[in-house]
This record gives sequence, structure tokens and C-alpha cells, in this order.
Amino acid sequence: MSAGESEAAALAKLSAARSRLLLERPFVGALILYLPLLADARCRSIATDGRRLYFDPVHVLSLGFAETQFMLAHQALHCALGHFARRGHRLRRKWDFACDYAVNGLLIDDGMKAPPEAPWNAAFRGLSAEDIYPLLADDPGGERLDEHRFGANEAAAPGAYRAERAEADTAFLEAHRDGFDELGFQLPTPTGASDWAETWRSRLASSASEAARAGRLSAHWSAIADHAIAPRLPWRSLLERFMMRAARDDFSFARRSRREGEALLPGLESGEANLVVAVDTSGSIPRDALEDFLEEVDAMKGQVRANVALLLCDAALAPGMPLRFHPWERIELPEGASGGGGTRFTPVFDWAETEPVRPDALLYFTDAEGEFPQRAPDYPVMWVVLGNAPVPFGERVQLN
Repeated sequence: MSAGESEAAALAKLSAARSRLLLERPFVGALILYLPLLADARCRSIATDGRRLYFDPVHVLSLGFAETQFMLAHQALHCALGHFARRGHRLRRKWDFACDYAVNGLLIDDGMKAPPEAPWNAAFRGLSAEDIYPLLADDPGGERLDEHRFGANEAAAPGAYRAERAEADTAFLEAHRDGFDELGFQLPTPTGASDWAETWRSRLASSASEAARAGRLSAHWSAIADHAIAPRLPWRSLLERFMMRAARDDFSFARRSRREGEALLPGLESGEANLVVAVDTSGSIPRDALEDFLEEVDAMKGQVRANVALLLCDAALAPGMPLRFHPWERIELPEGASGGGGTRFTPVFDWAETEPVRPDALLYFTDAEGEFPQRAPDYPVMWVVLGNAPVPFGERVQLN
């Protein structure tokens, strides 16, 4: 088969796989339509720069049809999730592998067939590329499944390839193909990448909306789309927002003394909030992570004038609980604050039920691996989670 015939056959195979995906998985299939297909002699397998999908015809023809669909979806998800704009100063090769693990896990969980060499680890299920990155070696071994050409053309306007930069882009790709640069790090994300990421976020939202309207958006992809579209805030910012909501400097319509009449009039509720802070001491939480969390709570409790009841719990509350701290007192973790055995969250909520004053909010620092109460309480709960386990109620914040 001549080179021209191979290219035509590969292009036909990719087009057929794309059309099948559009029918079988319309959300992912619609994302692939945003990537024009282009044969490229420099490409060893399949690659994307966020604007096009490049392919080596020989490699495409070596794949099974289901594997071809997987590779197309793999490229589209890299773009839709904005991986090219999220690396920052991380090591390029390590970041590329983290992105591959994240994307492959999503596709495999959706039932797609991955090529045998695709990086995948069940332990990374539900984790983002940022969460996976610190779990990898600085120089992950093995060959990568595809090529990430992120960085070659980010400065160009979306949808346009500047001919005057073609020679420089070629040199960049050859120097950075699947490896470290001269210093072992990549350059910071180029100018324009954030705008291009917004373009892909809009495309992701549009694809999800169309699939949902047709009744073809699975719960799996709906959750992924919601998470990707929603603004990401660091856990400290989310914690601060949660604690500010618990503050009592707000208007209240609570009924006053009968001497003030029967009317319910707004008044400024100003007082000290009652905050319960629970800590999982079952042994799965590193002490430095726990101390980091408590430092953040300690720094913010003065701002919201919160009295803190600190509870240490594994399968049961630790002796001497709770430890109480006024807004002006520093929260200190007792020496040897560690437990053993299993983890039960119920004792903390049972304790709160016995308190004469209802908590304004409850913060629980844990890996979320344990026995939960059967029903949610009537006060706000935030779980600050180290790991990827889900929670049955309340607000969940991932601690990276």
C-alpha cells in the first residue's frame, strides 16, 4: 500500500470511528468533531495540540476499531478538560502521564476498550490529573500512548494556525516531544492557553447540553461535565466560604421576646458561631495534613467569631472529648492524637445531637472511608477529604 493509500485508509477509519462514537456516545463524539483530522509524518501515533488531531496512518491502521474509538475520545477529553492549560510549572513528562491516567480511567469506566499499553490504575479512579501527579515518579517509565503537542501553538488565535510560526513550531515539537526540556522542566503555560481552555469549556458545556437534550447523557459523563464546567477553587477558599456562611453577622427573622410584639421583624444577628470540628484519627490521615487543616480553621475562626468544639474520633470518640476553644484561643492538637481500628462517623453526629445548642456548622476532616449516619443532620456539614471516597450528604471538598 502506498503512502497516499495508507493515509486515505487511515482517514476513512478515523472518520468511521468518529461517526460511530457520535451515535453510541454523543457527548464524547461531539467533542471529537471540534478536532480536524490531519496526517502528519512527524507523528508517531496520534497527537493533538488542542486545535487539530494529528495521526500516523500506519499506527491508525494497526489499531482495532474499538481502540481507534478510544484514541479519538482520549484526545478530545484532553482538550475538553483543559489539560494543556493546567500544567503550570510541573514536569512535562510526569504531567502528561498524569493526564493520561485521568482520561483513560474515565473512558475505561465508561466501558470503552483501551489499547493494551494504555496507562491505567484502578487506585486513581475519580482523581484529577493534579491529584494523580504527586503519586507518580518524577520520570515515569514506559512509552506514552499518544503525543501531547500542547505548547506548540497556544499563542495563536483559536482556530487559526499562523504560517509565519510554522518553522518555530516544528523546532519546538522536535525539542519537546514526550520528554523533558534542557532543564528538566517545561516553560510556563504560554499566553493564550487560558482563553483556549475557556473555548473548550464552552464546547464541553454545549456537547453535554445537546446530549442531555436528546436523553443520551449518562450519569457518568454528566458528573464529569458538571465538575469541569464549575469553577475550581482551592480547598482553603472553599473552607473560608463555608465558615463565612456559618458566621452570625446576618439578619435574622427569629421570634423575639413577646414584649416586643408578635410581628417578625428583621434584626441583625450578631454573636459567636458554634463550630464543630471533627478529625478522623483512624491512622489513615498524615499528621502534617491534619495540622495544615487545623491551622486554616484556626486562622479563620477568629474572623467569624466561632467557638470550636474539637472532636477526635476513630470508631469512637477519643477520651476527654470535646476540646473547646474560644475565638481568640489557638487550636492545638493533643500529642499522640491517633487512634486505631475502623472508622465510624456516627459518634460525632450522635454527640452533636446531645448538645444543648445546635451547631451552626460541622467540619469533618477524613479520608471518608467508614460508617456514615443513615440520615443527614439539619445543620451544614463540610467534609474535607483526603482521597477519592464519596460522602452521602453535605459539601465535599477535595484536599489535594
